[in-house]
Amino acid sequence: MVFSHRIAALAAVVAIPLGIAATSFALTDAPESPKVPAKVELDSSSPTPTPTRPTPTPSDEVVSRPPVTDSPTSDDDDDAPDRETGDDDRGEPGDDG
Repeated sequence: MVFSHRIAALAAVVAIPLGIAATSFALTDAPESPKVPAKVELDSSSPTPTPTRPTPTPSDEVVSRPPVTDSPTSDDDDDAPDRETGDDDRGEPGDDG
């Protein structure tokens, strides 16, 4: 009795997706093959060239650096190594808590 229930469950697990796939395949339309023209003609007249300006060549202009100051106005000093820190919770060797 239990064996027949297992077979029925297995059949349902296999049959339901196969039924869905078969239905989907049967309901889809076959795509038509693309229609290509028998002869392609290119325009034989040459296009008139549009007046274009010559592109400027890149120059070797050197841009000066911004001035260096000793007291930055917008630096928040996150990278300063001399900043005093409190207990950083890393613990010291031999510090059990």
